[in-house]
Amino acid sequence: MRMETGVCVLHLFLSPPADGRSVDVDGAKATIEWAREHDCQVVTAAMLGHKGDIAVMGLSPDVTTLRHLQTGLQKAGLEVTDSYLSITEVSEYAPGLPEEMLNARLYPQLPPEGKPAFCFYPMSKRREAHANWYATGYEERKEMMYEHGSSGRKFAGRIVQLITGSTGLDEHEWGVTLFGENLEAIKDVVYTLRFDQASSIYGEFGDFYVGYLADITEVL
Repeated sequence: MRMETGVCVLHLFLSPPADGRSVDVDGAKATIEWAREHDCQVVTAAMLGHKGDIAVMGLSPDVTTLRHLQTGLQKAGLEVTDSYLSITEVSEYAPGLPEEMLNARLYPQLPPEGKPAFCFYPMSKRREAHANWYATGYEERKEMMYEHGSSGRKFAGRIVQLITGSTGLDEHEWGVTLFGENLEAIKDVVYTLRFDQASSIYGEFGDFYVGYLADITEVL
């Protein structure tokens, strides 16, 4: 099953078996190599904290390729502790972008050079009586998103960001993946953006998953 536009993005957070069984490192590596040979970008990271030991981010226009990637990692002995499913998209607040910028959002090339810090978190917009994003007029929402984008552009060179849509696909409405020059850059950009109206009044955030990029063999 293929996407008509953009690519499907699957974040997998995995750990070795809790019962001490060994992981088939060669099998996991072969699975990732197979996915890459079948039009799938695969980003791997070593995670910090208790939410998982390994992050595998797959991007492919073919959903079945992502399913095979997940199955292969599970057959190699890794257990999925959490996951997130989304698709690349172009925001409704960004009409008239040059084709090059549109393609960068729909068909990103990852991971970026010189950005080893990795962070993923999901988010949604509030629907509360005092702050209902979806009852707010389009022009007002667009102005807030322009402010949000302007704040983010201050971190050009330090951060590369990918925002993917997940309405109807997972628990939140968007997935945000950040690649930074270090963890401090990730902390700074998230802190700064939370002062924008789009976040401070309307933003709701899920758990944060943080680590650093590394080859799957090194991670395992």
